[in-house]
Amino acid sequence: MAVICLLIGVLVGYLVRGSAPVAPAAAPVPSQAAPVTPTGGTQQMPSLDDMKRMADKQAEPLLEKLKADPKNADLLNQVANLYRMTHQFQLAASYYQKSLEANPANVGPRTDLASCLYYQGDVDGALAQLEKSLTYDPKHAGTLLNLGLIRWKGKGDTAGAVAAWKQLLKSNPGFKDRDVVEKLIAEAKAHGNKQTAQKN
Repeated sequence: MAVICLLIGVLVGYLVRGSAPVAPAAAPVPSQAAPVTPTGGTQQMPSLDDMKRMADKQAEPLLEKLKADPKNADLLNQVANLYRMTHQFQLAASYYQKSLEANPANVGPRTDLASCLYYQGDVDGALAQLEKSLTYDPKHAGTLLNLGLIRWKGKGDTAGAVAAWKQLLKSNPGFKDRDVVEKLIAEAKAHGNKQTAQKN
């Protein structure tokens, strides 16, 4: 699923990795345009097929280990991360689901699964996973940030987004990207006020 604006795309990617605070892994799919390199030449961006082949190659040793231990939540999560980072969201989601079957309380992979579902266009599924994540860890910053972003951009629920972000800041007073969240709150409120004015 395309992300509405670059800022939101980067931020969703930023917290797509539920287990790591900064990870622009699921940023919007790169265009097929050939960017100019510093030397003045052009460099072809890899296609999705190329990216899948790279992920398959990197996943081989992990998949080999999984044959002996098919319910190893950490290995399943590592495979899922490889596929998510190469924009193979459906495949990544399947491995996150298997990881969560083995360890349902692990909010990192659950937040990552939500992001994969969002990028596939399943906004309701993504929100359901984030809500489930909060039942295990109601203060999880990645979950709360993504919850706000998806409520706002996926559902047009400005009030719900702002509530999630305020909860994030309240629950995590030392959150290092507090200024980014405050800007999102201000932007969402301004957007909501503009929509209200247009309706009247």
